[in-house]
Amino acid sequence: MTTSAGARTPTVIEGNVVATGIRLGLVVSRWNSFIVEKLEAGALDALVRHGGKIEDATVVRVPGAFEIPGATRALLKSGRVDAVVTLGAVIRGSTPHFDYVAGEAAKGVGALASEFDIPVAFGVLTCDTLEQAIDRAGAKLGNKGAEAVLAVVEMAQVYKLLKKG
Repeated sequence: MTTSAGARTPTVIEGNVVATGIRLGLVVSRWNSFIVEKLEAGALDALVRHGGKIEDATVVRVPGAFEIPGATRALLKSGRVDAVVTLGAVIRGSTPHFDYVAGEAAKGVGALASEFDIPVAFGVLTCDTLEQAIDRAGAKLGNKGAEAVLAVVEMAQVYKLLKKG
């Protein structure tokens, strides 16, 4: 591509945050539900505010963050969705359990994001304190569930543009 002055420019492929027509999957942990429910509400609100329909969303509930990758894989394979957001909250305690659960959830979801041609966003909070989780679920630091939806909607648009060639 060249400009009117003859300078060469790259081809730019960039998505947007228009959710119209996007079938969104949410894989939602029930553990720490008082936090995760706020993330889910923020995610669904962001979908609707950006042109999506609530009836185009599928919510899959799982016991905890450790189960998120398995359910996400099944949802991705189902053909029901164009994009997936994973939501959960793992809060550090006094044992190394946090490290195992948070690490396996992140690795599992990350592997799926690379494996499938469907965008996946990691919206699982991994916090040291309850206060940090509250701040990220709609208090001081916004709603990370809503932010994850915006990221995955933009990536769904990028994937569509890349498929067009």
